Amino acid sequence: MGILPLAISIIMFILGLLGTVLPVLPGAILIYGGMLIYGIMTSFESLNVNFFLLQALILIIIFLVDFISTFIGTRHFGGSKQAIWGAGIGTILGLFLMPPIGIFIGPFLGAVIAEIVLGKELKEAVRVGIGSLIGIIGGTLLKLCMEIIMIIYFFVQIY
Repeated sequence: MGILPLAISIIMFILGLLGTVLPVLPGAILIYGGMLIYGIMTSFESLNVNFFLLQALILIIIFLVDFISTFIGTRHFGGSKQAIWGAGIGTILGLFLMPPIGIFIGPFLGAVIAEIVLGKELKEAVRVGIGSLIGIIGGTLLKLCMEIIMIIYFFVQIY
């Protein structure tokens, strides 16, 4: 098995989990990359194609969680379609313009601005913005759980 491949993988797992909470690092990609590097360095002796396909599927779901959770949170708090789009655009802009806190501020501001443009009162717009923020936080917790499951499954497969 070798200690070096495992050490590299564990470092990437830790960075990946940190990247999920502090989105300056591509969290789930680092975790998947750690598994792939381990596979390459060990000639794929304990990780097969099915393992990587399943992990890739989970990786895709993790990417979708951000948008789905923002949608659900915004919608649950009475947000319009425009607020959902605003939160989505705010998420993307926030990631690029204000990392790492932009992941939280961006969707909130995007939803609030969209609701104000539609003529809603500030109090209602802020309520919708809070819904998008709750969605992002819930999505982050869900992603962490899914990433931990990925890592546990990795260790189950190699031992």
